[in-house]
Amino acid sequence: METTIQTADARILVLGIGNILWADEGFGVRAVEEFHRRYLLPPSVTVLDGGTQGLYLVQFVREADQLLVFDAIDYGLEPGTVKIVRDDEVPKFTGAKKMSLHQTGFQEVLSAADLLGSYPRHLALVGCQPLDLEDWGGPLTSPVRAALEPALEAAVQILAEWGIVATPRPEGDEGVGLLSHDIDSISFERRAGE
Repeated sequence: METTIQTADARILVLGIGNILWADEGFGVRAVEEFHRRYLLPPSVTVLDGGTQGLYLVQFVREADQLLVFDAIDYGLEPGTVKIVRDDEVPKFTGAKKMSLHQTGFQEVLSAADLLGSYPRHLALVGCQPLDLEDWGGPLTSPVRAALEPALEAAVQILAEWGIVATPRPEGDEGVGLLSHDIDSISFERRAGE
C-alpha cells in the first residue's frame, strides 16, 4: 500500500453518503456519524453527513485535496463485506450497479468537480455490501451494522497514510452530533423498534 505524504495545508473531507430511510442504504451516513462520535481530528479535516444531497456536495468536494467517502456499494459480495477502492477506481464503483439516485448524483459530483478544475488529489471509498435496501424506515441489518467497526478502522488507517491522526475522543465526549431531530442512529433505531 502506497503511503501518501500529507502537506501542511492539505484539506481533507470525510464524507458519508446514503439514505437512512432505506435500511442498509444508510450505511455511509451511519458510518460517518459513528466516526465523528468516536474521533477528534485536526482542523484541516471536515467530517460531513452528505446524505442524498447529490450535486449540492460539489463545492465541498472541490475544496478537498483528499476525499474519504463511506457508502453502501453493491460489489456483488457477501452482505456486510467492506471493500476499499482508491483514486481512479472510485468513480467506477459509485457509478456501477446503482442502487439509488444518490450514487448517480455522487458520480456527477466527482465529474463536476473535475470539469471545474478542482478534483481531489487522492480519493478513498470505504464501501459496504448491503443486504436489505427495501425496509422503509428500518435500521441497518446485522451484517451491515457489524461492518461499521472494520469500516471505521479502515478510515483511520487511510487517514494515517495521509498523515492524519484520528484521536479517540475522551470517554463521555461524543462531540456535537452530525445528525439532529431524532435521526441520529440511536434515536432513530429506538423509534423504529417501538
